[in-house]
Amino acid sequence: MKTLLIIAVLAAGTTTLTAIPAQAGAIERACLKSDRRAASRSLCGCIQGVADLTLSRQDQRLAAKFFRDPHQSQVVRQSDNSNHETFWKKYRQFGNTAKAYCS
Repeated sequence: MKTLLIIAVLAAGTTTLTAIPAQAGAIERACLKSDRRAASRSLCGCIQGVADLTLSRQDQRLAAKFFRDPHQSQVVRQSDNSNHETFWKKYRQFGNTAKAYCS
């Protein structure tokens, strides 16, 4: 179901994604606070929009921590915890989708 929604949003263009009320979610806030030069309201908002479509709020909170401490992404990726493994698969898909849509 989420895959179909993502495809529909991507096919409709950027106006559809910006219409989704992200209200500065966890990913967008972390992105804006990061020290990355490319961080902008439009880019971070786009990434948040993709996160809203692909990640649960709990997953978004975990992913937002990666902006503050990138090493945590490696800790989660290499973890033997099955919940982390499930999260990492969703996170990779989120990253690929955000890269394709927000670049």
